[in-house]
Amino acid sequence: MSHINTKGRSSPLGATVYEDGVNFSVFSRNATGVELLFFDHEDNDKPVRSIQIDPWAGRTYHYWHVFVSGVQAGQLYGYRVRGPHEPARGMRFDPSKVLLDPYGRGVAVPRNYSREAASKAGDNAAVAMKSVVVDTHKYNWEGDTSIKRPSSRMIIYEMHVRGFTRHPSSGVSEKARGTYAGLIEKIPYLQELGVTAVELLPVFQFDAQDCPPGLVNYWGYAPVSFFSPHQAYSSRQDPLGPTDEFRDMVKALHRADIEVILDVVFNHTAEGGQSGPTLSFRGLDNSMYYILEQDCSRYANYSGTGNTLNANHPVVRRMIVDSLRYWVEEMHVDGFRFDLASILARDVSGHLMPNPPVLWDIESDPVLAGTKIIAEAWDAAGLYQVGSFVGDSWKEWNGRFRDDARSFFRGQDGSVTRFADRLMGSPQIYGHENREVEQSVNFVTCHDGFTLNDLVSYNSKHNEANREGNRDGSDDNLSWNCGVEGPTDDPAVEKLRNRQVKNFLTVTMLSLGVPMILMGDEVRRTQHGNNNAYCLDNEISWFDWTLVTKHADLHRFVKLLIARRRLREVEHEYQRVTLNQLLRDANKAWHGTKLGQPDWGDHSHSIAFTAEIKTQRLLFHMIMNAYREPLDFELPPVENRGKNSWRRWIDTALDSPNDIIGWQTSPPVQNLSYQAAPHSVVVLWRNTSND
Repeated sequence: MSHINTKGRSSPLGATVYEDGVNFSVFSRNATGVELLFFDHEDNDKPVRSIQIDPWAGRTYHYWHVFVSGVQAGQLYGYRVRGPHEPARGMRFDPSKVLLDPYGRGVAVPRNYSREAASKAGDNAAVAMKSVVVDTHKYNWEGDTSIKRPSSRMIIYEMHVRGFTRHPSSGVSEKARGTYAGLIEKIPYLQELGVTAVELLPVFQFDAQDCPPGLVNYWGYAPVSFFSPHQAYSSRQDPLGPTDEFRDMVKALHRADIEVILDVVFNHTAEGGQSGPTLSFRGLDNSMYYILEQDCSRYANYSGTGNTLNANHPVVRRMIVDSLRYWVEEMHVDGFRFDLASILARDVSGHLMPNPPVLWDIESDPVLAGTKIIAEAWDAAGLYQVGSFVGDSWKEWNGRFRDDARSFFRGQDGSVTRFADRLMGSPQIYGHENREVEQSVNFVTCHDGFTLNDLVSYNSKHNEANREGNRDGSDDNLSWNCGVEGPTDDPAVEKLRNRQVKNFLTVTMLSLGVPMILMGDEVRRTQHGNNNAYCLDNEISWFDWTLVTKHADLHRFVKLLIARRRLREVEHEYQRVTLNQLLRDANKAWHGTKLGQPDWGDHSHSIAFTAEIKTQRLLFHMIMNAYREPLDFELPPVENRGKNSWRRWIDTALDSPNDIIGWQTSPPVQNLSYQAAPHSVVVLWRNTSND
């Protein structure tokens, strides 16, 4: 039998492994008793041992702690916490529930895990998740360190760990399909594509049952632990397997010179609203962890998921920063994208704070210095902060780039001026902050909404598979189906759709800012018109690898587009200058069909511009025609046309391989004008070294 040192230590929080045992520490201000439980297996209906933490010797301030000798890494454990159950006062203690450690480094999930059992009265030990003791220092990183690539050289690929390799066509070993190990097997594909960073949809342990009955929470925006990698994404199902396999994946991606960015959810948890389950935080100290309404039995719901984490409470702030530090220091990740980050700017009453402590804690933390931090600068309650998010180092998902690019290429009136601004790094949005160009993360599609194929194939969402009567998901998609709703055998419609996909990818990759593309958009992955596939863990959501061959022309287009983006060596050009400085010093000009005469009117559907990359002595001329007819665009004159004539790099209206040409083999343009086909993008270049 293990010896118990009832004193233990309050720091560090969680389960900390030492040579002779493990120190356990958990915070609860309002608890009257805390019991530590040990389990031999995640399916145990009773703990093999329980320890009542001494409320005098084992409590320092509001930290409950105990040291247990003989315990080793891999031990499963949980807590039962006693205290008042008075929802009207915000107290929801329930000692019948087994609780996860908020600082637990691993989670074990029983085969018959039941969210329902955690939501109603009674003991749920047999069907409750358990925390895992993890020794985070016993892993051989083999010299691995974070890459710290300048943001000016980033190309982000947003992807889902499971969905990337779960499809039978993925070609990875059967055991590894849908796992961190499966992703490792597909790293050569990412290298060939040319992306420099993967942005992984949530990999913190989440509750897969937080969804409509009969479906699965696939996206993972339902966290239950902010320190544990999701157990189901590991091909190893031993208690320590997920942590080591996640590290194997990070190490392998770094060896391929690819950074790892995690989509993190600190705005809510999977415990939901008033009738939700008691999994961890609710049972440890409900009124501390969550923002409650004036009627403390009800949860504020700025996240749209039933509850809102009280992120600016000192203890919760510390947990968030400690989590980020852990993933940087012990798991070697390179950055974070914060889901509904604007919620982190709200106080306990839900009001917007001018200087939110948690956001400044993240920005100013020395361990996180140099880590990429990206905000989804809005929330589900109407707070929209694109262009006004606090801090000096936060990048922002530019939702306006998405909306204005979509509006322009669907031929919407009044879109050309806004679209032109987005191409230039959105100075109308970001210029007042005097920040670097890369503050704007530019994207047209992401996990939430249509895929790029569906954006050009559907006018309306088709979410019937979600079993909510097609009421879920956005109704305003700014999409255009090119004349036919859904799949078609009409070659003219298919050709137009392919062209539109290339248009979107071209402007995303060539605009000022950080480009991001969605997994599978490079081969026209479809969700069959579903724009909210959060609950569909099936072929609707998975990457179908047969599309790489079916749409080889688009795959080739994207690879060459990315390759040229990476060759720009933009860090030498404007890494250390602000957006305003860049635009002030740049040699650029806007045009319409006539040189120097851009049409900014509401009924304009085309624009062109010329820009110079001085360090490479190159001029680019970009034509974007979203009109339904071909248009002839005058080209800037060239004095020495023999040597330095304009050359065609991209014309999305041409068939492959002429849609994008290898840089050195770009054919010269002989005429003084260029006819841009309807719904097309053209990019010309010329060398100015002999001018």
